[in-house]
Amino acid sequence: MNKTLERAAPFLFGLAGLSLWQGCVWALGIPFYVLPGPIAIVGAYVANYDTLNWALLSTLSVTLTALLVATALGLFLAIAMAASTLVRAAIQPWAVIIQVTPVIAIAPLIIIWVNNQTFVALVICAVIVAFFPILSNTAAGLAATPAELLDLFKLNGATRLQTLFWLRLPSALPNFLTGLRIAGTLALVGAVVAEFVAGSGGFASGLAYHIIEASYRLEIPLMFAALVLLGISGIVIYTALGLLERQMLRWQNGA
Repeated sequence: MNKTLERAAPFLFGLAGLSLWQGCVWALGIPFYVLPGPIAIVGAYVANYDTLNWALLSTLSVTLTALLVATALGLFLAIAMAASTLVRAAIQPWAVIIQVTPVIAIAPLIIIWVNNQTFVALVICAVIVAFFPILSNTAAGLAATPAELLDLFKLNGATRLQTLFWLRLPSALPNFLTGLRIAGTLALVGAVVAEFVAGSGGFASGLAYHIIEASYRLEIPLMFAALVLLGISGIVIYTALGLLERQMLRWQNGA
């Protein structure tokens, strides 16, 4: 009973919040161009179903491509940092600098550098936002391998490569999966931010462009519909990566 209630709690809370929202809009007579109610937002989605869904697919294609690239890049750099303290000293400061650099400030330059290939530019921007959690979490997991197990592998004559693949990487799997889960939502954020910049420059791409266009036209219900789609997408990505994390850890533990 408690488990069922826990699973239903988010939906019940959301339903209560939406009901209160709609009730306040009706009771206070708030115009739709100030704050649309959930009913108006659903109506805007239904009226623009095809356009919004195609825009969502565009945003998700950037997000998933960026996540794959960020995963490969973060994992490669983390392994390189674990293999050599010199490499760690060389890479770590630059990784931090890239992470704290506002992507919205460099997105216009990236679009110019890739010769106005919008998709490539959006992916690069999203990778910049998403790769650091994978890098930092995986590197921390590789560095936290139990010393007694490292000594055991040395005593049995294991090479550094064998130790890496048979001990350190499996030990770092939980950290890597945690970083991947964080990176999934950050890749979506990076894609949307990059689309905002591209949309301001006239490149029609993704849900962010439709949010900008709807705001210019004061089609606020449509803008909210696009925002709701982004929110649902973030929840789905986070949940899917959480399920992947639990499944891989269960497989690792032999369950």
